[in-house]
Amino acid sequence: MLHIVDDEEVVRDSLSWLASSRGIAATAYASVADFLAYAAAGQFDVDGDCVLLDVRMPEMNGIAVFDQLAARGLTQRLPVIFLTGHGDVPMAVDALKRGAFDFCEKPFNDNQLMDRVQEGLAAARHASAADAVRARLATLSTREREVLDLILAGKMNKVVADELGISMRTVEVHRAHIFDKMQVKTAVELAGLLK
Repeated sequence: MLHIVDDEEVVRDSLSWLASSRGIAATAYASVADFLAYAAAGQFDVDGDCVLLDVRMPEMNGIAVFDQLAARGLTQRLPVIFLTGHGDVPMAVDALKRGAFDFCEKPFNDNQLMDRVQEGLAAARHASAADAVRARLATLSTREREVLDLILAGKMNKVVADELGISMRTVEVHRAHIFDKMQVKTAVELAGLLK
């Protein structure tokens, strides 16, 4: 989902139309507060989210909005592309150094902007997938993590049992729990998930 945050209705409408011409779902916000409420709710799109954020708005400037997203740890999940008609190089460099996805000056090239939006959506999907794997890893017990490390090292159940001083049956139970929690069926899938 593309989130367009701009105080000018004509810009919101134009960007919404441009996104739809590329098959990108978009939601436009006239109010910074409405967008921040969306971000705070954490109901992110499974296909990824990206934000087109105007720098100069009367309610709150885009840099302050970005700072709030950064403070909540959301800049990976919500890649921000700044839009400005009054860009200055130091502002753009600072925003990029602090984690903005891109900084575009108006007028912009429609195709280049939408290409960057698609790249932002892909980055958000990747961040979301990585978060899901970290969440699954967090469900493993300490012993399951030890077994996981030895499985990833390519060790057979008997070797894992000997190294950890537990029975082979216990290793098999831990292995089954690991596969279940990590939502994989084989050690190869597990290794691919964690690479």
